[in-house]
Amino acid sequence: MKNVFLIIVLFWSSFLIGQNEVVTPPEKVKFAFEKEYPNKVPVWFLKYVGDDDDEIRYEAKFNTDKNTKALAVYDNLGLLKAYELQIPLSQLPAKAQAYLKKNYKAKAIKEIAVVVDDKNKTTYEVGVEKDSKFYDVVFDKNGGFDVAVQKD
Repeated sequence: MKNVFLIIVLFWSSFLIGQNEVVTPPEKVKFAFEKEYPNKVPVWFLKYVGDDDDEIRYEAKFNTDKNTKALAVYDNLGLLKAYELQIPLSQLPAKAQAYLKKNYKAKAIKEIAVVVDDKNKTTYEVGVEKDSKFYDVVFDKNGGFDVAVQKD
């Protein structure tokens, strides 16, 4: 009986170790991050994107000088694909604030970020919870509503 219990514990712990895998990006990606954000210590994540989940993205989560959360997304060649910075509601364009006030309760808003993609296009993403589901509500640079996407 002891052996069965030991095997179960070892098997279970191997799953837990696998869940906390440390991601080490390629040198090109690390170099690009360090050049753009010197003296920042990122936590790296690996994400698969694309139609067939066949493209790799490396996500670096870090704190800015103002202790604000930021995210930099790179492809496997070290090219910056997107930069996301957490912002307060007051920095969201007035048009977007009005839309949110009309369509969502104040406590439904969970996170707000400004996103700049690799084509220098600026959007605002607001994470909201409605009917026990989580959505990213996206606004253009002027605060006009673009789309709401349900997240897992």
